[in-house]
Amino acid sequence: MNEIVAKLRLPLVQIDRVLLAFIAIMVVLVVIDPPQVPESLRFMGGSIAWITPFFLLSIGIAAYAKATGAEHLIARVFSGNPVRMITAAAFFGALSPFCSCGVIPIIAGLLGAGVPLAPVMAFWLSSPLMDPEIFIISIAELGVQFTVAKTLFAIGIGLLGGMATLVAQRSGWFSDALLEGAFSSGCSSAKKVEPTVNWKYWTEQPRREEFNATMKSNGWFLGKWLAFAFMIESLMVAYIPASVISDWLGQDVWWTLPLSVFVGIPAYLNGFAAVPLMAELIEMGMMPGAAMAFMIAGGVTSIPAAIAVFALVKRPVFVWYIILALVSALLSGAIFQMVAS
Repeated sequence: MNEIVAKLRLPLVQIDRVLLAFIAIMVVLVVIDPPQVPESLRFMGGSIAWITPFFLLSIGIAAYAKATGAEHLIARVFSGNPVRMITAAAFFGALSPFCSCGVIPIIAGLLGAGVPLAPVMAFWLSSPLMDPEIFIISIAELGVQFTVAKTLFAIGIGLLGGMATLVAQRSGWFSDALLEGAFSSGCSSAKKVEPTVNWKYWTEQPRREEFNATMKSNGWFLGKWLAFAFMIESLMVAYIPASVISDWLGQDVWWTLPLSVFVGIPAYLNGFAAVPLMAELIEMGMMPGAAMAFMIAGGVTSIPAAIAVFALVKRPVFVWYIILALVSALLSGAIFQMVAS
């Protein structure tokens, strides 16, 4: 009997959660508002057609970085004096093609090898906020000004977090940052991250296979999130009056930015999915600064990034990480609102 139940459960476990959520939305629409189904599908199809060139370019860049081995150049970032390490880590984190999950083994190895917490924190804070894929898609959806500003904020947040952590450590804080037993699973040292770069990846069969595999995996991952985001966007257009957004997040009052940060943490879907949603919310009346605060708060404190910190460092360091993220989101939103207005 147990074997039969297990076999019945297996297909459900294997169904992608994003796909499952998409199907659930469609079923609910069919039940409560059938005319909205073709409208949402038409909206989603048009949005996907518009974003496709940027989509292909973004996953191509990520696959190239993976196949050439350029991602392993991170090992060179963490060498030298602390200030130089923090600066390099902040820049590299904001511009590298790593997602929140992809940096976990690298960060684990660096911390396990004794790399100081300050540059690691700089990389940790900046990496989830921007990468080549999000940069290209953000330009298409949010425009050059917003995208460039978010990139600069990602670098600045890494610098701020890294420098603040360095000062805190020199004052006697976080002298023992690692969580006991955090590396018992096999993360050993940063020596595993040796640079082996071949820019002409197509000359080696394994690298060609890596390129193809990365294109497929990133294409599926990014494609499903974008499709889901466009579906949600179509429902926002259909059911959320623009007055609601303008009334709550469009007012130039003191609580708008804190509210955006507060809402951004639990509501944040994914770095890719947030882009078209923010574009629509801005169109509906959301203040640009509130949108920036929302994206930065959600990006830094996204579940994968937060879990990585929680699993590797002691609780005071985790709390410090959250504080840095929230303060940085508020400052970024306030600065961008002043610039945008």
